[in-house]
Amino acid sequence: MARADAIAGTGSARRERAGDDAGRLSLLSRLALSVFGAMMLGFAAQVAIPLWPYGLPQSLQTLAVLLIAIGLGPKLGSLSLVIYLGVGTLGAGVFAEGEAGVAVLFGQTGGYLLGFLLCQPLVAKIVRRRDGSVRGWLALVLAGVAAHGLIYALGVPWLYFLRNMDPGLDPITWRNAILYGMVAFLPWDAAKTTLAVVIGRWMLPRAMRRVW
Repeated sequence: MARADAIAGTGSARRERAGDDAGRLSLLSRLALSVFGAMMLGFAAQVAIPLWPYGLPQSLQTLAVLLIAIGLGPKLGSLSLVIYLGVGTLGAGVFAEGEAGVAVLFGQTGGYLLGFLLCQPLVAKIVRRRDGSVRGWLALVLAGVAAHGLIYALGVPWLYFLRNMDPGLDPITWRNAILYGMVAFLPWDAAKTTLAVVIGRWMLPRAMRRVW
């Protein structure tokens, strides 16, 4: 009887896995979504307003970055960012305000771009429980805050050191790097995080089941 129960349990587990696999998109479809995520980020980068006095762009990029992380998961989300950064480095004008080239990666916004990539697994770590289930609203809010925190933790020091090492740029103090490289963006970041949480709460369960 115990053996029969074990066999029945194994069969049930296999059927559950088969059902999960049947619900997942094909590898080709998921790769296509990674390309779409890179395109979405490229379009979001064009909705940008350069802020005084250093010309740092206020854009929709972090909204797209959060939605990519939520919708594609850590692996495909990271792939999407690698595609975006690679295409921009090769010359496509997908960075903020249509900029392109390797100089952008090593320019004053390079730290923020690196943060876009590294926050992909961070968001997934926060919104998904160890058993693979979805966390709630609070986790999504925390993920948005943590993602922006990581982006600024890399972007602000990068901005400071680059502007003080490059003789072609005006030097900057730590105070101004924090003020104009982070604080000036926080009100819009709060709005973008709120929108990402609302969309993500609807999208996340389906995305984890079919895409991640």
